[in-house]
Amino acid sequence: MKSNLQRHRQKYTPKLPNIFVKSSDRAVAEVVKIKQKKTTSMENSDVLVELFPHTYDKPAVSIVKGKSVEKKLCVGVVLSGGQAPGGHNVIAGLFAALKQRNNSSQLLGFLGGPSGLINNRYIVIDEIVIEQFKNSGGFDMIQSGRTKLDNTEDFKKIATNCTAAGINAIVIIGGDDSNTNAALLAEWVLTNQVPLQVIGVPKTIDGDLKNDMIEVSFGFDTACKVYSELIGNIAKDANSARKYWHFIKLMGRSASHITLECALNIQPNIAIIAEEVSQRRMSLKQVAHIIVDSIVKRAQVGNNFGIVLIPEGLIEFIPEVGKLIAEINDMLGTNSKEFAALNENQHIDWVQSHLTPQSNLVFADLPIHIAKQMLMDRDQHGNVNVSAIETEKLLIEVVKQDLTKLKSQGKYLSQFSAISHFFGYEGRSAYPSNFDADYCYALGFTAVSLIYSGLTSYMCCIKNMHLPVSDWKPFGIPLVSMMDIEKRKGVNKPVIKKALVNLDGKPFARLKANRDNWAIDSDYISPGPIQYFGPTELSDSTPVSLQLENK
Repeated sequence: MKSNLQRHRQKYTPKLPNIFVKSSDRAVAEVVKIKQKKTTSMENSDVLVELFPHTYDKPAVSIVKGKSVEKKLCVGVVLSGGQAPGGHNVIAGLFAALKQRNNSSQLLGFLGGPSGLINNRYIVIDEIVIEQFKNSGGFDMIQSGRTKLDNTEDFKKIATNCTAAGINAIVIIGGDDSNTNAALLAEWVLTNQVPLQVIGVPKTIDGDLKNDMIEVSFGFDTACKVYSELIGNIAKDANSARKYWHFIKLMGRSASHITLECALNIQPNIAIIAEEVSQRRMSLKQVAHIIVDSIVKRAQVGNNFGIVLIPEGLIEFIPEVGKLIAEINDMLGTNSKEFAALNENQHIDWVQSHLTPQSNLVFADLPIHIAKQMLMDRDQHGNVNVSAIETEKLLIEVVKQDLTKLKSQGKYLSQFSAISHFFGYEGRSAYPSNFDADYCYALGFTAVSLIYSGLTSYMCCIKNMHLPVSDWKPFGIPLVSMMDIEKRKGVNKPVIKKALVNLDGKPFARLKANRDNWAIDSDYISPGPIQYFGPTELSDSTPVSLQLENK
């Protein structure tokens, strides 16, 4: 059974940039033109050139009209990492572009993420599969996974499997870690002269796979619109009941792009931007004071309610807590067996015996449930699982303490009632907005152009996305050009750099210019649900931050 919306969305035909529209005198007319300017990583270049001798110094490329050989190809595709709205449309774009060039070409979908490549589990993707999943959310067409591709044995299995299936190229759809996998695989393939191309596609709702070349990762627009609808509903409720402060934690493990975008959509009373907290070296108490100041001033005019937006990774950006987390990461990375041998009741004492005096004070000052959350199961990199730390509840506790002191001094006479929320999974598998549906479809076409041009270790990109889709410009950048060296499990590893919120950028400037008024007023915006039909300014709107960056 399908809902009415599902049936209508299946009928939607994603729009394409003019470069990909079939011309009357040729079936498909785009090829890749090499730009003169080369891209190279600006940091740790000496280490990266040793790790990636075959792919380090590649040029950026742009796609133009021209002639190309339309030979039959077999392409494999992998969905990697967390879900993001639009993934199915990347696959639909790949399928359509391959069939336009040569109807005999084949697309294979590897099941369960990168592990599907290793274990040789795949399906043949045909028109029936595409029609079933096109324009839908989730990654359920072929599922996803977080298996790392970073060792020779796995690379050998992938090469054997792809050779046996006659695969010419692999497209890895994922975020920074997944595309780091792609870069490592591409380098190994070239080193061992395996005839297999590797292309990456930028996916993450967090928005941190972004740089001068990548304007936005796919899924970000849809997720932010879903969260903004939910926050807008809560804001309406708060303004109706007028008795609760809502502390809302939003996805954003390593950057505050979602929090900033939602703030620009909603106009909450408080939006904490973790990057600013880090730059200003604010303590946990200072962050709480910003919230307390708004609570007190609003209470003075009878408004004992409000909205606070908090990025998921905030706690790691608070300098003293970030230092504590770094120490715990190193400590547990080098003493993992010793720690694992302890029972749960011994964990806190053991950690305190290994911390520096300064970090010990910070750790001891945390509520016991927060301290325990820092010692829970590690994330996939062996580090503290920041997402599991209930930062929103921690802030509520610290704010309560401050308000109690102010009440005892006669400076706060009202009642404080708080409700906490965490919006994460709600936005990861929504029906993609028209923007993401179009963007992802075009990324699929871009990947096929790069493959037919014989390129490998490239990321698909599109620029001018603040303009109508017809004016979008697809191109490709080398994966290694985005990489840096990062410590994981106590070992230096090559990784694609995460992009933080630009505190000198126009989106943050808009927030900064308005937040003092928003802290006092109740001038909330209610954006409502994603619009798939209707006036262009509703159905085809782009992210606010993207509009501001290109103004």
